[in-house]
Amino acid sequence: MYDVVLLTLASERSAPGGCGSGGACCGGATKAETDPTSQTDPTGQTDPTGQTDSGQADSTGRTGSGQTTQASGDTEQCATERPRVPVLACADALIARGARVETVTARSDAEIDAVLARLDGPARPDGLTWPDLDGKTRLVVATASDGQLRAVLRRLVRRYAPAPSRRPADLPGNRTLPDLPPVAVLPLDPARGGTHRDLAAQLGLPRDPAAVAAAVLDGTARRLDLLRNDGGSVTLDGALLGAADDAGRPLHWRARVEVDDTILTNGDEPLLACAVGNGGGYATLDDVTLLTAPDPTDGQIEVAVAVPVVVRSALGRKRVRLEVRRARGRAVSVLPREGKVPYLDDGVEGELTRKRSWWIEPGAWAVWSI
Repeated sequence: MYDVVLLTLASERSAPGGCGSGGACCGGATKAETDPTSQTDPTGQTDPTGQTDSGQADSTGRTGSGQTTQASGDTEQCATERPRVPVLACADALIARGARVETVTARSDAEIDAVLARLDGPARPDGLTWPDLDGKTRLVVATASDGQLRAVLRRLVRRYAPAPSRRPADLPGNRTLPDLPPVAVLPLDPARGGTHRDLAAQLGLPRDPAAVAAAVLDGTARRLDLLRNDGGSVTLDGALLGAADDAGRPLHWRARVEVDDTILTNGDEPLLACAVGNGGGYATLDDVTLLTAPDPTDGQIEVAVAVPVVVRSALGRKRVRLEVRRARGRAVSVLPREGKVPYLDDGVEGELTRKRSWWIEPGAWAVWSI
């Protein structure tokens, strides 16, 4: 039977920008991760600047063979209560099936890494840390947002991606990292499966805790594409670049957007939006279709830019229409021409001030599904 770890990231309510936003709390990226000049540690381990915590795990105990632990940390910045009801319900369903269950609340990258270390495979002759895809430990990530799931995947990439100078011969030629261990997703907000579709809803993953438990124990690993970027992070669903004023009107901005060898815009014309899609979270903007067929399993990125174009009618009257240009490929770069460009990446806010590149890692991560 499996050992199952139910991982919850600490509460978003006190963390600026929320979990996965790039802050030190709740699985946010360290400075080394957001600096494009940084490299993964040659050993594949956590960057030495990562946070550490000397506190002991607080075991509250549970019925059956399960155990609940809560990692200690800064309770003022990332306070959290006992595990939420869906987590407890999922744990009970797993225990009823004979699984050994541990629930962990992580408040820092170091505490996420301590959980992910349980997914390591046997020692390799080349000294690289590699995942064990046939191991008996399975991971469930309880997510209040796609940004939280992204935070965990970022740490998986950080752990297992080898430095370019240590690229092993058994790594696929179109990838920079090995197959990551599958994770199960336990959504903590059922409402996100409705009008605002989160990644779990887009992928058709179970939302009921008992169904998630069944996927962990009886399901299959569904492999998905992953976007990496030169800012040190990852994207699971997509990114939307652009901004609006206080009245909700989109603001114009300029950038060079290039997909493989296709230039969608050279930066001389105003843009309203740019969507970088792995999934369909940013396929539409209001009533405008940006992405037509984003697919997280096809090994390609779909990119679209929305350009306002002035045209004249037969009577000579001017009007503005929105031209959407699209391209697909393996990589995309966005180079802002002026100022800062706000964006959402897996629901997490940020600002682009210099060139950012995303590239596809086909089938790099996986989810447990029925």
